[in-house]
Amino acid sequence: MLFNELGLSADILRAVSERGYNKPTPIQIKAIPLVLQGLDILAGAQTGTGKTAGFTLPMLQILSANSIKKSSRPIRALVLTPTRELAAQVAESVKTYSKYLSVRSTVIFGGVKINPQIAILRSGVDILVATPGRLLDHAHQKTLDLSQVEILVLDEADRMLDMGFLPDIRKLLALLPKKRQNLLFSATFSDDIKRLADGLLNSPTLIEVAQRNTASERIEQTIHFVDKGRKRELLSFLIGSENWRQVLVFTRTKHGANRLAKQLEEDGLTAAAIHGNKSQGARTKALADFKQGKIRVLVATDIAARGLDIDQLPHVVNFELPNVSEDYVHRIGRTGRAGKEGEAISLVCVDEHKLLRDIERLLKLNLPKKVIDGFSPDPSIKAEPIENGRQNRGRGKPRHAGNARGPDKNVWGARGNKNR
Repeated sequence: MLFNELGLSADILRAVSERGYNKPTPIQIKAIPLVLQGLDILAGAQTGTGKTAGFTLPMLQILSANSIKKSSRPIRALVLTPTRELAAQVAESVKTYSKYLSVRSTVIFGGVKINPQIAILRSGVDILVATPGRLLDHAHQKTLDLSQVEILVLDEADRMLDMGFLPDIRKLLALLPKKRQNLLFSATFSDDIKRLADGLLNSPTLIEVAQRNTASERIEQTIHFVDKGRKRELLSFLIGSENWRQVLVFTRTKHGANRLAKQLEEDGLTAAAIHGNKSQGARTKALADFKQGKIRVLVATDIAARGLDIDQLPHVVNFELPNVSEDYVHRIGRTGRAGKEGEAISLVCVDEHKLLRDIERLLKLNLPKKVIDGFSPDPSIKAEPIENGRQNRGRGKPRHAGNARGPDKNVWGARGNKNR
């Protein structure tokens, strides 16, 4: 199937073609016609499957075909995302695909000054992409009106619940008109997601393009057993011996990301870290340098797993396994995107054997295991407990409960989580 068979306008098809796309992905083939029919959908798709265009293209078609002739443009479509990086990515897609349409859009998130956002909102926008925290800030200051929203999109809904945004989402839903189209996208399905869908969606159509909670078949996954104290040495060895030019590395904590990036620099590798404590300028520069090949290694925490969209990223390394198995899927989903092959390597010490078993149980796979010559684990080292920094996965009080309201305390979107 080609894009011109999906019922999209010539102006949208022109913008899509200029991006170099002519064949839609499976999620786009399934989602676009249903959204154009005005149906509510619950879509399960792995990261990197093209889901952003799956809701962006039909949303633009609907809004442009039913333009409102008003001097002040009301917000007609609202896209909620869990992180700043993902919000920026979605907003860029909206801007790209609306190039030849008379549709205005903008993005708002925390960690930056609010007054420029207010000015743009007052000038009128059709499509608003936002993180929940900053959107509520605007709602409290009465700097926007959501009463005429026709389409609501919850992107990466599972991550929003994981980050404790459910109370914020409920407050925002109360500001929207009851009659609207709802699109919920989630890479994984949990009982919490099902409950949210039950309360949000109206007779939704379920779309799944891959088995639940599975990793892309285009990603070659390998486990390297190694002692915790030699992980950095093994990582540097792999990067150098395999001549990796671009590798994304995940750690559990912000402090760990900083420490590893510094150690890799000492090993002669260009590296940078991104996480919630980094300024917007520092994160933007690090990501741009990584995409342009100015640095070889980008070290990130889990909070970055959903927002990074890097074309043809060849290598992802789990320097430490995540405490929550689903995050493994999101991490390695940064590679193997848009039909490309990818490689995901996990450095696993004795402390992480249970985490590995949990991941394999989730994937229903026995991942290939290797020991690199010279890096065999010391059998005398006993496992030590791993501190779990993610006790609350969107149930009950959010992580930022008790914090003062205002701009996002953690500028990635999750507030109050000191380990992320």
